[in-house]
Amino acid sequence: MIIAGVDEAGRGPLVGSVVAAAVILDPDNPIDGLNDSKKLTEKKREKLFVEIQEKALAWSIAEATHVEIDELNILQATFLAMNRAVENLKIQPTKVLVDGNQIPKGICISCEAIVGGDATHAQISAASILAKVARDRQMKLLDEKYPAFGFAKHKGYPTKAHFEAIAHHGVIDEHRRSYAPVKKALGLL
Repeated sequence: MIIAGVDEAGRGPLVGSVVAAAVILDPDNPIDGLNDSKKLTEKKREKLFVEIQEKALAWSIAEATHVEIDELNILQATFLAMNRAVENLKIQPTKVLVDGNQIPKGICISCEAIVGGDATHAQISAASILAKVARDRQMKLLDEKYPAFGFAKHKGYPTKAHFEAIAHHGVIDEHRRSYAPVKKALGLL
């Protein structure tokens, strides 16, 4: 059986894409230290990001943009990103394990949702790390484009600093307009 783990990063932020990853690990080439990406330091995630890409049988990172999030809603956009990640694997799995409590619509392979799977299943942990590092890197690039917003620090989450930046500098193109705090800042609520 060829098992792919799938996870996402970036459902909660007010800005940017939601990123998903799919990983098929090599049972003959184990990776030490895999865990839920949120339980690892940034330095450890960066190290594992490279190791996963080197040792996995297959991996894929995909996203759904802020525009797709606004058009579909965050749940459906997350499922879209997950589908894209699975479809882009160079080896097609026979089973997919997804972190969470819902199976993405559209995955035509045997699929199981596992709550907390990013901490209990190595394949999902690896996907969690790839997705988190890829999204954090996007936020660092956005921070370079809009340094006044502090995206490298808060990663687009709805923090006090982010709200203050929106109040002082307004909403940028990459903000998710379907999210209530952004709608409010635009005077739509």
